[in-house]
Amino acid sequence: MKEIKALLADDEEQLRKYLKAKLAEVWPDLVICGEARNGRDALDLIAKHHPEIAFLDIRMPGLTGMEVARKIAGACRVVFITAYDEYAVEAFEKGAVDYLLKPVSRERLEKTVKRLQEQIAAQSKPPSEISEKIERLLAGLADRKGMAYLRWIRVQHKDGVRLIPVEEVYYFQAKDKYTTVVTKGSEELIRKTIKEIAGELDPDQFWQIHRGTIVNARCIAQVGRSLTGRGVVRLKDRSETLTVSHRYMHVFKQM
Repeated sequence: MKEIKALLADDEEQLRKYLKAKLAEVWPDLVICGEARNGRDALDLIAKHHPEIAFLDIRMPGLTGMEVARKIAGACRVVFITAYDEYAVEAFEKGAVDYLLKPVSRERLEKTVKRLQEQIAAQSKPPSEISEKIERLLAGLADRKGMAYLRWIRVQHKDGVRLIPVEEVYYFQAKDKYTTVVTKGSEELIRKTIKEIAGELDPDQFWQIHRGTIVNARCIAQVGRSLTGRGVVRLKDRSETLTVSHRYMHVFKQM
């Protein structure tokens, strides 16, 4: 049986290691023929090894995963790795393009592997029209890609305005039509909904763990389960815990 080769392209070394390890578990016969830290290296490795599959991070230096996919359209199957939110994921699904959402869960990876195996077994060719799908995705995500992430939170303070660096925020929590902004030593209320805040934050740093809660990943001390089996996040330097809804438990599958 012909060996199936795959390329991993992501500028985060830890993610490449994690994905490689998980692929070894769910698809032990798959040969990882190369790893790239940026889009240009990915193109060179694809030209050298001719893999059947390329796992491409969307946001890479040099060339983005989108740009790489556009250049190799029809040469191999592409699976995007993305940290974008649900809006972007919906765009991927409408474009019939496979994707893995960061942090990659084993369950989602198994579905992707099964789909790839079925396509390869059927000897169907990689879609050459993927470039058109990529153009549609780029158009749909253009506003998001060009948007600068939120850096400061403005809160009312006495007779003026206080600026809180977003890196100091431990978590955001919905409260009616407002949002509570929690730092190491303070809690403030802002006139924004959690949905509005979610659209302005860097998804690599701020993870939604509940419909009404977004946590700063750098402030997480431990993730566990309660006596009832629900996910629980414990924070550094704060005593309260945060509940993780079942919908968002996949965020912590790799931890």
